[in-house]
Amino acid sequence: MKRLVILGGGESGVGTAILGKKENYEVFLSDRGIIKDKYKAILDEHGIAYEEGQHTEELILNADLVMKSPGIPKKAVLIQKLKENGVSVISEIEFASRFTDAKIIAITGSNGKTTTASLMFHILKQAGLNVALGGNIGTSFALLVAEGNYEYFVLEISSFQLDDIVTFKPDVAILLNITPDHLDEYDYSFDKYAHSKFRITENQDESDHFIYNLDDPKTMEVMEKMAIRAQINPFTMKEANQNSFANDEFFYINDSEGGLKMRINELSLIGKHNISNSLAAATAANILKVRKEIIKKSLMDFKSVEHRLEAVATINGVKYINDSKATNVNAAYFALESMKNPVIWIVGGKDKGNDYNELLPFVKSKVHSIVCLGLHNEKIIDFFSPYISKIVETDNIVDCVAQAHQLAHNGDVVLLSPACASFDLFNGYEERGNLFKEEVKKLS
Repeated sequence: MKRLVILGGGESGVGTAILGKKENYEVFLSDRGIIKDKYKAILDEHGIAYEEGQHTEELILNADLVMKSPGIPKKAVLIQKLKENGVSVISEIEFASRFTDAKIIAITGSNGKTTTASLMFHILKQAGLNVALGGNIGTSFALLVAEGNYEYFVLEISSFQLDDIVTFKPDVAILLNITPDHLDEYDYSFDKYAHSKFRITENQDESDHFIYNLDDPKTMEVMEKMAIRAQINPFTMKEANQNSFANDEFFYINDSEGGLKMRINELSLIGKHNISNSLAAATAANILKVRKEIIKKSLMDFKSVEHRLEAVATINGVKYINDSKATNVNAAYFALESMKNPVIWIVGGKDKGNDYNELLPFVKSKVHSIVCLGLHNEKIIDFFSPYISKIVETDNIVDCVAQAHQLAHNGDVVLLSPACASFDLFNGYEERGNLFKEEVKKLS
């Protein structure tokens, strides 16, 4: 019996443990931190051996195969020792993909992954397909493979998960965009990070499809140097001669069967970036032969992902929008770009080496006040104070919402789009967004 060691006792680790046991591996799970009670209960229920609060090397280095949680750095000493010992270290998506023949639609990118994956799932569900949504969103891919019998998987995939693939080969791969993020894990090299994203297509062949963004500079730069074997399907908002194209008025998916055409204002998702995300999902659905009427209806009735440009409430003529999932500058760029009304912008948190220059045009033209939400706001204040006269500091959500409420006038938008991670004050962007929504609802 082969020994499978799993490093990390979160969603992906526990899912892999269950699938490993089902596939007759001897399974051991190790987490250097404390495993959540709900996951311990699942491990106990399945009779899976585990440890927490430490990594016991003699129980790990004797593995035949190791699944590493995406949160564990590649440079960790234990990972280096395993590799020196010739032990294969893989990601959960690699492991799970070995035990399913279902069609896989895999989605990566610096921004828009969750929205696009959720929209893709919505379209396929509306088409009546036997489909599951997982990966970096919701349920782990491994658990879905272990406990379900799906014919299609829509997977949101991070660069960290792609770093540890070997044979993972999606039928349809979508690369939305590549902007600087997580560079601390890639030796501060944008090129290394970009090549990590492109691993989504490295095992694809002529029977597979690669969907990519013709408007994304880094994607196009890397494309020029790569030999991609999959059938390529670009989408764009700039070149009208492409099959998947949108302009300010219309949205097109052209093919030999008449294609799909709809007005931009019929799309349920707002903002240019979301038109781009919708193009990617519609292109994939068309490749999978989903009926045009179903694609169109799904694009019209899809509900936005929680914490991503989520309309919370309109109070005294002021619209409150929760975009807590905007944990980097590029995501905040898209949020500000899509705003039509004057903005009170809530920004701040754990800075990831942010460069705010690209936000300046939108801040100058759309933002009249800034509310900082973080422990260290000096960088934001120093950068934006020459352009915005009203900047206030807060270090908790109650004061933050109260200050934004005071600054807002009829017709304004209060936008929580922090451009920073949340871990200085919150357990994650979800907690930040949920607390924001709770406080906003108390205003009405």
